[in-house]
This record gives sequence, structure tokens and C-alpha cells, in this order.
Amino acid sequence: MSKPRVLMLPKWYPNRYDDQDGDFVARHIQAIAQADAALQTAVIFAAVARAPIPKLIELEADLSSITPTWRYYYRSRLTGLPWLDKPLKLLLWLVCMARGLRAVRQHWGGKPPNLVHAHILFRTGMLALWLKWRHGIPYLITENWTIFQPANAWRLGWLRRQLAGLLVRQAAAYTPVSDDLRQALARFGGINPHTVIIPNVVDTALFHPPATPGQRHGLLHVAAFNEPAKNLSGTLRTVARLRTTHPALKLHLRIVGYGAAEAQMHQLAGSLGLLADSTVEFLGKLPPAQVADEMRRAQALVLFSNYENLPCVLIEAQASGLPAVATRVNGVPELLPDDGSRGLLVPPRDEQALAQALLTVLQAPPGRFDPATLRAEAVTRFSYPAVGAAFLKVYQQIVAYQ
Repeated sequence: MSKPRVLMLPKWYPNRYDDQDGDFVARHIQAIAQADAALQTAVIFAAVARAPIPKLIELEADLSSITPTWRYYYRSRLTGLPWLDKPLKLLLWLVCMARGLRAVRQHWGGKPPNLVHAHILFRTGMLALWLKWRHGIPYLITENWTIFQPANAWRLGWLRRQLAGLLVRQAAAYTPVSDDLRQALARFGGINPHTVIIPNVVDTALFHPPATPGQRHGLLHVAAFNEPAKNLSGTLRTVARLRTTHPALKLHLRIVGYGAAEAQMHQLAGSLGLLADSTVEFLGKLPPAQVADEMRRAQALVLFSNYENLPCVLIEAQASGLPAVATRVNGVPELLPDDGSRGLLVPPRDEQALAQALLTVLQAPPGRFDPATLRAEAVTRFSYPAVGAAFLKVYQQIVAYQ
């Protein structure tokens, strides 16, 4: 047979409203497509339109890329009655998926996919399960979502927890991005004998150490403004305290990101006196190339999260030869080992420990954190070739591949 035809079903994916939404999923798919040029891949993505659209459903088809992509957008407000609009929007999502399946099959000359790869539960996994039951097409689940971790699992409810377990068990293979996430799904019965940890991927050509060593200065924070998760307020308070207790450091923090708590964090930084003397700078949303520039400029990355999964920003920092100070939560210790070679871990919400760790990293002697060692780890484990090869190996175990 020819190379497998793999249908990608992402829950989140870059779209017309946010080109960074689900970018980690897009990089997984890109790594897979680049791993074997003969592999046939296609993406179907559907989401609620965040602005008025003239029709119930709009399509954006990109057939020129290495992975042909069909993006569907459907109206968010149908009747004005929330209790009715919710099931109607689910119906529209299913209509989009049905249209996408027909379009992909036509694109492949009338042939169905050999494998469905669902990225992030639940809807994508349920559709993949239906395709398995109806047409005998095996499916693979890749999971990134922090909703399954103990800090958030209460939001799921009993039924969705049981459904998560079922979808994982029914999959031909399961590839969570961290061992911590594997354990989280296992608590709901999500145990699959064909489980392989395949981490998030980073562009090691874009993220790399500076050409001239020794020019780095200051701290960098890169994350969405999701305060319950990222605890940027704790970082700001710690920086304000260090600025007072260690003025000789001339502390400087640059913040990259956007999101719901952005105005709140600006206000807090102002009330702490961090904006008046430019101790803190908010850079807003930046494209990946500028984020990479910021990582080559910084002396350390700080990520004081209350919970995480396997943060791409920590992987990008390693590829950039940049040490990190982060919290010992969820999958983070899988990136920052206890030997301190790639950075330091602190307990969540412990601002005193964060302050001490930041001092240790900022005052570290030359050679304490070797950029070449950091980058070598990122290239070996998290580069496009490494992650793409890992997924292809899993594919080969599911479908005939020649």
C-alpha cells in the first residue's frame, strides 16, 4: 500500500482570530509532516467565529501547504437563547466536520484516512471513536490539556472523566506530552498499553543561543495572561521585593504575552512602582522570531506557575541556552532536573523561594549554566526531527507502513 493517509483533528489550532492559538499542536503536525515527505496528512479544524459572519458556516481552505488544511468557522449566536445555542453550535461543529471529511476524501482521490490523529479531547476524540466504530479506522490521541490535572479535574464532572478514560482506552495508541499527564488521565481509567510520551516540539533553528556570549541581562517571562495558572502577580511582587533589597542588581523583567488578565497585571505593576523606572516592561504579543530574540537577550527565564503541563516556553529557553527558574509542578520537573543543570525549581506560590532562586541564577558564576549543554538536550529531545521520528514510530505500530 502507499504511505498512510493521516487525518489530523485538533481541538485548538492557529486561526483567523489568533495565529498562536494551539500553535503547539500545529508544530506537532508540522513535525510529523516533515518527518516523511511521502506521508499524506490533512487537517480539519472547526471553531466558533469570534466576529459576525454572513453565513452560518465559513470555510478557509489552504491546499498549498505541506499539510492541506480546512478551517471552518460557525456562528456563535444563533437564537440568542444560550440553552438552545449550545446544542445548535455542537450540531454546526458536526456539520463542519462532515464537510471536512468529504473534502479531505475528495482531495485524496476518494480514499479515506488510514489513521485519525486526534489532538486534545473531547470532541476530536469522540469523532475519532465514531470513525473507528463506523469505518474501522484506528485512531491516536495526543493530549496536552491541563484540565485533567488535579488542580482542574473538578471542572470536568463525573461523565466527562469517564468519557476521557474510554477515549484513551479505545485508542490504538496514546501519546501524552508528559508522564505527569499520563498519570493524570490514568486516574480516570485512561490507561492504554500503547502509551508513548512524546513531548512538545520546538524550532531549534529559530531558537538558539546568541552569537556573542556574555551579553545577556535581565529576566524574561513568556506566557499567556492566565493568572490562575501563571501567577504573574507573584512574579511581579517578587521582583518588586528584590528591587528594594538588592538595588545593585538593577533588576529588569521583560514580559511577553497577552490574555484576559493583561490589564490587571499592568495595574499591579504600576501600583508596585515597577513601571515608573522601567523595572518591568510589557512587550505584548510577539511573533516567535521576536520571542527567540528576547530569549537570546535575557539572562534567565522565570515561570512562576501554579500548574502547568509541559511548557513550550521552557523548551524554547533550553534551545536558546537560557536557564530557567520555574515551579515544581506537573510536567515541569521533566524539563528541569534536580541537578540544576538547566535551571532551578521552587515550590508554587513560595515567593521567598522564588526570590532566592532568581538571585542564585542572576549571580551565578560563568559556566554555571552551559548554553551548549542546554541546547544539546533540546535538539536531542524536542526538535522537529526528534519529535517527528517519535510519531512516525508510533504510526508504524498502528498501520501498515512501507
